[in-house]
Amino acid sequence: MQQVRLSDVEERVYEAVAALEIRGQVPYPDLIAQESGLTEEEVHAPLRLLTEKNLLHREDSPMAGLDFGPRWCARQMA
Repeated sequence: MQQVRLSDVEERVYEAVAALEIRGQVPYPDLIAQESGLTEEEVHAPLRLLTEKNLLHREDSPMAGLDFGPRWCARQMA
């Protein structure tokens, strides 16, 4: 399996998403920012890069009228 190199910020964001999921919390950008110690603006680029690297995927709210923004979920590694 090929190793993916992550920057320090990407690693912090990925670990924040994983930690939120483990605790059963929905990984919305504001919670990811809080968990990673970054601002919400600072997590946007790493979220996009981690998605491009196929480590995270974005899920939009399935309920009309209750959209709290996208949630980001960690891909399960085989």
